[in-house]
Amino acid sequence: MPAGTLFIPGGSTYTSMDVDDHAEELASTLGVDKAEVKSDLENLVEYSVPVDEAKQSIRRKYGSDADDGAMPSTKDVDAVEVSDGNVTVTVRVITVGCRTIQYQGDEQVIREGILADETGTISYTAWQNFGFEPGDSVTIGNAGVREWDGQPELNIGQSSTVAVETDSVSVAEHDLPCSIGGHTSLLELRPGNRGRVVDVEVVEIEERVINGRDGQTTIHSGVIADESGRLPFTDWEARSTLSSGETFRFDDVYIREFRGAPQVNLSTFTTVEPLSKSIAINKDAQRVAIGEAVDSGGVFDVEVTGTVLEVREGSGLIERCPECNRALQGGQCREHGTVEGEDDMRVKAIVDDGTGAVTAILDRELTESVYGGSMDEAMTVARDAMDKSVIAEEIRSRIVGREYRIRGNLSVDEYGANLEATEFDRTDDDPATRAQSVLEEVTS
Repeated sequence: MPAGTLFIPGGSTYTSMDVDDHAEELASTLGVDKAEVKSDLENLVEYSVPVDEAKQSIRRKYGSDADDGAMPSTKDVDAVEVSDGNVTVTVRVITVGCRTIQYQGDEQVIREGILADETGTISYTAWQNFGFEPGDSVTIGNAGVREWDGQPELNIGQSSTVAVETDSVSVAEHDLPCSIGGHTSLLELRPGNRGRVVDVEVVEIEERVINGRDGQTTIHSGVIADESGRLPFTDWEARSTLSSGETFRFDDVYIREFRGAPQVNLSTFTTVEPLSKSIAINKDAQRVAIGEAVDSGGVFDVEVTGTVLEVREGSGLIERCPECNRALQGGQCREHGTVEGEDDMRVKAIVDDGTGAVTAILDRELTESVYGGSMDEAMTVARDAMDKSVIAEEIRSRIVGREYRIRGNLSVDEYGANLEATEFDRTDDDPATRAQSVLEEVTS
């Protein structure tokens, strides 16, 4: 038997080219890697599984039970389920975002976004340019259904069809996550959003060199703001047109999670347009209870108020690794081993407001402020006492048991919730007065 030829029960042969064709069809429909599908298909056929049954088995593996020749059912958006194999929907295009992915070793441009009808919304991935734009009404035939982030998503591939409708499809606009076209305020953005449009002011920007997929890459990163709040951003194209204090429209951004909070990302497909108008910037942080902030998984630029319960070990005078900036333990960096540390100063304070607790991390400047002296002065005191811990003890005596307003960026991981403080201010609230107020609320 020639190499690459597989035996099929019944005496027929199934060539490697046939495997490629069927694998391509399955991969496109299911939205998975062709090489993986091809390997599964070859393995099943080699064990004398009929090709149609083998393909159905692969569909079940990737969450689709549709028969190869079955006609796709026509459904409203809210009726589409992950268990559906292929469906036909008539919808309004809400957003279209483009990005490049690695597929079978090559770069491929895909389109992603949101579709809607009167019953709801659904995300989609299109593996080729079908020509539809935000606002278009279309009927999409033979779209595969897969699970994405726990919800059904339409997978529009080679075997799908797209027809433009002359009558506009009605949508429940009050239920849309953004306007048609994708215009969104910063605080409405969520990780996973694609094809969004934001009008912002660049508040902070810096150029950095990182180790990317193709070697060292120059990027821009910083902070953008609008009237709703602030978010971090990364411009992977390092556009020279961006500058601090200027306003822009970013068309076709995508949102990733960075330390638990949304991060706005500009790709090669993002259009950057300078705005002639100024934007009213909200200079205040979101004010939330600590428990709410922690439950969210992360918040950029948040303000909480709470009482300092404890100053943790690792506060006061510390040393950092000159390579990675991690705090040293006994002169050891967990990444670089024994190093000659660089002096620094910080506070790690546990703060509680009754709804939850968070570790507030103060940098050198804020730590010097609560200590009441410079790091050089603190080091002199520590040398005279021959004990660095006296600085942490002094800080404890100053802040434990007192209430503070803390602004910063909150992240949550397996070790707990940390708030990297940018502001740390004692409140004017008197504990006795606050206790009396709480008592009055309980008894009223």
